[in-house]
Amino acid sequence: MNEITVYTTSTCPYCHMMKSFLNKQGLPFKEVNVQLDPAAMQKIVSATGQLGVPQTQVNGQWVVGYDPDRVMRYVQA
Repeated sequence: MNEITVYTTSTCPYCHMMKSFLNKQGLPFKEVNVQLDPAAMQKIVSATGQLGVPQTQVNGQWVVGYDPDRVMRYVQA
């Protein structure tokens, strides 16, 4: 079972693209909206040094931005 968390904001078009991509792949994920959860924003900045979204954690690995190929590299078949 893959553990996927997508950190998003409400207005980010790439966040919507990432969620849509994961849905099309049939990959369940948890969404954390960092606009509503400032502590989560601090967590991702601490983990990756990046402020932008989407940031997706896939089985412990971070993918910054909309990068479907990289996401699929970390997904377990």
